[in-house]
Amino acid sequence: MNSGRILRTAWTVTFVLISIPLFAHHGASEYDMTKIVTLTGTVKELQFVNPHSLLTIIVKDDSGKATEWQGELPSPNLLSRRGWSRSTLKPGDQVTVIGSPAKNGEKGMQVKKLVFPDGHELPGTVLPPDSSK
Repeated sequence: MNSGRILRTAWTVTFVLISIPLFAHHGASEYDMTKIVTLTGTVKELQFVNPHSLLTIIVKDDSGKATEWQGELPSPNLLSRRGWSRSTLKPGDQVTVIGSPAKNGEKGMQVKKLVFPDGHELPGTVLPPDSSK
C-alpha cells in the first residue's frame, strides 16, 4: 500500500468516526405528532440549555393529585431570537402548555404553544421550516 492510499483511508475513517454523533439527533421521533395535549399548571423550572430547553410544570388532575410534566422546547439560541431569555418563565408562573405527547406514555411533550392566563402567548415555541427567523 502506498502512503497516499493509507492517508486517504485514515482521513476517511476519521471523517466517519467524527460524523457518527451527528446522526444521533432524534428530532421529534419520540413524540406522537398526530396528537395534541393541553395542560394547565405551574412552572417548576425552565432549563435554558442546549440542545433543547426544558420546561418542567406541575399539573394537578381532577382529584388534585400533582404530576410533573416535562416539555421540550427549541434551543436557547433559537428561543432567544424570538425574544425569550432565561427569565421568560419563572417558578410559580401559571401557564397552559400545548404540545405533542411522548409516544412511550411518560409525562413529556414537545411544546408547540405556551399561553398565560391573560391569553398572551409566548412567541417562538413552534419553529418554521426556516428556523433562522
